[in-house]
Amino acid sequence: MQALYQLSYSPEIDPPGVGPRSGVANLTRPLPRSAKSVSRRLTSPGHGRRPGGYCRRPPSPKPPTPGARTAVSALPQSAQSRSRQSGIRGRSALAARALERPVLIASGVCLLSFAAFWTAQRATGVSMIDLMVYRAEGWTVRTGGDLYAMRATYADLPTTYPPFAALLFMPLTLLDVADMRTLGTAGNLVLLVAVVHLSLRLIGDRPRPFRSSRSSLLSRLANGPHRPSLPRPAATLLISSAAVWCEPLWTTLRYGQINLLMTVLVLWDLSRRPGHRFSGAGIGVAAGIKLTPALFAVFLALHGTVRAVRRRRGTSDTDGEGVRNPELRRFAVAAGTFTGTALLGALVLPYDSRRFWFHVLFRSERVGHAEITDNQSLRGVVARLLHTGDPGGPWLVLAVLVALAGLAVAVAAASADRRRLPYAPAWAAMVCAVTALLVSPVSWSHHWVWCVPLVLLLCAEALTRERALFWAVSAGAAALLFCSYAVWLVPHGVTGPVKPELHQSGGQMALSALYPAGGLAFLALAAVVSLRALRGRSPYEADGADGADCAADRPQAGAS
Repeated sequence: MQALYQLSYSPEIDPPGVGPRSGVANLTRPLPRSAKSVSRRLTSPGHGRRPGGYCRRPPSPKPPTPGARTAVSALPQSAQSRSRQSGIRGRSALAARALERPVLIASGVCLLSFAAFWTAQRATGVSMIDLMVYRAEGWTVRTGGDLYAMRATYADLPTTYPPFAALLFMPLTLLDVADMRTLGTAGNLVLLVAVVHLSLRLIGDRPRPFRSSRSSLLSRLANGPHRPSLPRPAATLLISSAAVWCEPLWTTLRYGQINLLMTVLVLWDLSRRPGHRFSGAGIGVAAGIKLTPALFAVFLALHGTVRAVRRRRGTSDTDGEGVRNPELRRFAVAAGTFTGTALLGALVLPYDSRRFWFHVLFRSERVGHAEITDNQSLRGVVARLLHTGDPGGPWLVLAVLVALAGLAVAVAAASADRRRLPYAPAWAAMVCAVTALLVSPVSWSHHWVWCVPLVLLLCAEALTRERALFWAVSAGAAALLFCSYAVWLVPHGVTGPVKPELHQSGGQMALSALYPAGGLAFLALAAVVSLRALRGRSPYEADGADGADCAADRPQAGAS
């Protein structure tokens, strides 16, 4: 019967439609002829018995030889493989579902990076000394003290900003120091995300793809779909999570500076569409707080004048998108806003305003010593090179030449417009920002937060141009420059009669001049790019007929 029971579950004997789950039906159904012979043989007398008459046991299976594969062990292995494959498929499905929400993943990465950054800053015991000075300025205005006679913190730091800035710092006096530091760090992190977002908006979309058999692999991959594969919010968060660790950003948050606020105001202005009602107000407010952004207003005036002259001569190929001269209009708004900040400061603080605009403004030594390593302007480089604390005439001549050259390059880049230079507004803005940092009497290392949009611009060119390797190397070199912290490898910060910055060797001078050297290299690169765009066709077009076929796909001027 045991043999019949086993045979009833055999797949070779079961007819179609009757399986091992049929229960008793398999035991009572008539067997085929072959099954009857097997059953007769198994139940015949003496079959399976020993001579003694008892039924022998079935032989026990031999233990498998170590390392040998048997049919019995194959079942667990196949089950394990199926379990492993199902686990892989489950993880793949989970990863696919996660990749469908890139903004959520980017938010998690950004929050993790910001949390690690905040922890590192607190572990190093940052003082946020500049934020303490801002609070002291607001308290001096609130209590009616002498603003430019005030000294704050253990470093005995004075007030260096216009009176309008001190009026904006008054709300800081309503917070205690701990809450103010927390709010300052959180606010700067949010401003960093805003800087990245506005930088990407200023750069704009990639130009139309060109068809060229000689284009590099990177260019062919970048010129696939016209829309980016990664959503802009996700890209903004991922870039912010990495940019927060570069030296200018670290030092900005370490001191509690307002550099990111200035950058946001300027970028917000420059990324607006031409003819926007409030376009220019951001530059005016930024100049009213810190003066240096006023160079952007000068650039707007020069660009508007050049456009007016070209239009009068009939050589301008842009229509201004319905606005007669958007640059001059933006300059007028910026100049009017800056004048309003100065008048407001004079109305509320007449004595302090008179002292600032007629005395304090021309005393650059109040900001800091020119020769110290922190000063990453041309004045600091010349002071360390000449081993003097007052570079005087040599620096002034060099600063004037660089200012004129930088403004000329910025106007040339803007005049090329997006038809021949699709990233023309970004090039013009970066050239103007770097020029302001170079010619300023004092540009601390944390003032170079403009490195974030600068590196993004170079990355955009690497994803667009045919010579992608050159632009990728340039972007990588710029990112390495601002993330290396190499400017702090030289002796610095020693108080006393002997200042190490005035006795540097050649290698130490090179390390302490990295940011100005990078800025000058960028100005030279921008000059070449702008002049080529003005003289010839778009560098994003291919040679031959393919480039002519793509001419109709070029973005129109002023598009973003």
